Amino acid sequence: MLRSFVTAVRTGSITRAATALGHTQPALSQQLRKLESVVGRPLLHRSPSGVSPTRAGEELLPYAERILSLSAQALTETGRALTGRCGVGLLEDLAASQLPQALADLARLHPGATLEVLTFSNAAMREAYDAGRVQLVLDEVPYLPGPPRWTVRRPLVWAIGQGMDVAADPLPVVLFSNPCFWRTSVLETLERADRRWRVAFESNSLLGVLAAVRAGLGVAALMPANLEPVMACHDADALPTLPDVELGLARHPRTEGDPLIDAVETALRRTI
Repeated sequence: MLRSFVTAVRTGSITRAATALGHTQPALSQQLRKLESVVGRPLLHRSPSGVSPTRAGEELLPYAERILSLSAQALTETGRALTGRCGVGLLEDLAASQLPQALADLARLHPGATLEVLTFSNAAMREAYDAGRVQLVLDEVPYLPGPPRWTVRRPLVWAIGQGMDVAADPLPVVLFSNPCFWRTSVLETLERADRRWRVAFESNSLLGVLAAVRAGLGVAALMPANLEPVMACHDADALPTLPDVELGLARHPRTEGDPLIDAVETALRRTI
């Protein structure tokens, strides 16, 4: 039930979630209704354009993701001891999500291993990767320091501060400073929708962008995991649909066959 719920939220569609999980749509819908019955509250807003989490759904989501991650890790890692060191470079937006918790859970299963999570600028991350301080990098594909071993597409969602008028003309937008690959995509999306816009605030950090949205300076494009419940936009037609972000993982070629690096990579893939 939790896997059905998480997949429906992340894909934004019961149909897409059913396809991803290999279920029929009625079977997945039944799983979701069972979960809502257990929780005792509606978990999803359903509309012709797809699904989005209710307040209760937003509260359940991080617990559901961690339960699924812990379950998978426990089945895989129990009974073997890993040692050594692994440096993981993360895009700041991902470092603020559930990924560090998944890595912390893995570290507790293997107390003899050392995991270091780092967020750097693109240039500094490449330098750390080349020097061997960072063995795995999870970032937007254009900014990876090496060829991606695998990629995944994840949606962006609009974040709206309290009191923000999304009908404002021009629309005030809060952006990540360059370089940010999805900055251009967001602005192009507004242009295609014939929405006039103005840059109200820029920051090179997630904390800065979130603070600006909280203050009502404008709207911003965020990954769902970083969206605070009060910032959710429940009107699907208020703003144009945002493009997906393509994330990828690069692994240092000198780490092939390292069991600790293998385990960390597996944990990252399961969580993302």
